[in-house]
Amino acid sequence: MKLVIVSGLSGSGKSVALHTLEDLGYYCIDNLPAGLLSVLALELSLAPTPVQNAAVGIDARNLPQALQQFSEILGQLEQRGISSEILFLTCETETLIKRFSETRRRHPLSNSGASLADAVERERTLLEPIAQRADLFIDTSQTNIHQLRDLVLSRVARENRSRLSLMFESFGYKHGIPRDADFVFDARCLPNPHWQPELRPLSGRDSAVAQYLESDPQVATMHQQLCSFLEQWIPAFEAGNRSYLTIAIGCTGGQHRSVYLIERLARHFQPHYPNVVIRHRELS
Repeated sequence: MKLVIVSGLSGSGKSVALHTLEDLGYYCIDNLPAGLLSVLALELSLAPTPVQNAAVGIDARNLPQALQQFSEILGQLEQRGISSEILFLTCETETLIKRFSETRRRHPLSNSGASLADAVERERTLLEPIAQRADLFIDTSQTNIHQLRDLVLSRVARENRSRLSLMFESFGYKHGIPRDADFVFDARCLPNPHWQPELRPLSGRDSAVAQYLESDPQVATMHQQLCSFLEQWIPAFEAGNRSYLTIAIGCTGGQHRSVYLIERLARHFQPHYPNVVIRHRELS
């Protein structure tokens, strides 16, 4: 049985992730007491018609003692031969406060004596034992519902699970660095197509932008060195049983240089890694 544990901050999109998996046929349970996780997994695996795929939501509404014992609970699953995968959703505090203000929902840890910001930070602390064991982080600070569904579909629910899920992501530094990236590279030193009036409305996926960038030898040098670096270190992460790896490249606006490099890197690695995912954060 494949068991996905979905956790993270309130308002970060846990329900969206669980609903996405449920639509794919996963047996889903939200707000499960962490202490019952191994019992549930055993029950599902021994059912007359065994459940092949299951997903459970575990959040800060659990007893603090159960969250502190999360590593021991995972150990019980491993002893019973049940493999699990942890998806942890996070988000910037300011964004969470805005979401709760817009929806007028009550944060599960808020009370009359604590501000919403205090409740969010307390929740981060309570969930730290789960975050430390997470296989995949998704930062939803700049991700809408549809983008989050696509990320869950392409990464967590991928059909070929025998290999590493490798995501190449472009972004703009003026919108912030993606906090869920494992490697971050800066392409702002390369010539900027933004300053060419005919190229400004285009993106790094357009041939005119590619031709402009490829005319500068610095671009070819950076691409070659990135390929060499990643060819050396991606296998090391894969050998360490990593299921997910995210490589991010940023430029000023996330429209031209970073998009171009991400497209080239993805094409380079796709023949070797069947689970390659491309995301252009600022083009979404």
